[in-house]
Amino acid sequence: MSSPATILYCRCAYAQVVPTGVKNDVLQQLCASEASFETVSDLCEMAAHRDPRLQAIASCGKLRIAACYPRAVKGLFQQAGSPLPADTEILNMRTQTAQEITTALLSESSIQHPASSVEP
Repeated sequence: MSSPATILYCRCAYAQVVPTGVKNDVLQQLCASEASFETVSDLCEMAAHRDPRLQAIASCGKLRIAACYPRAVKGLFQQAGSPLPADTEILNMRTQTAQEITTALLSESSIQHPASSVEP
C-alpha cells in the first residue's frame, strides 16, 4: 500500500483572488474529513519571503495543493528555490468547485493531474 499524498491548503489571504465561498467550503470539507493536511496563510507571501517551509513542503513526496493556477503555484516554489516534483497535483480554487477540489484532494488513488498539466 502506498503512503497517502501530503495535502497543502492555501488560504490565499492577501491577494484575495480565490472566491471566499470555495476557500471556506474546501477548508470545511478537509476539516470534516479524517485526512491530515497542512494549511498556509498565503503561498505568494511565503515565496516573496523565501520561507524555508516551502523547501520542506516541496520535498515531502506525493503532494496535492489547493491554491490557484498551477502555473502560478509552480512559479512561486521555483522563485523560492524549491521547485515542485513533476507529479505534484495542483487544484485551482479559482476555477474548480469546492466539491471537485476536495474529491481530488481526498482521493486515495494515484495522482492524476500533474502540475505540468495544461491550464484552461
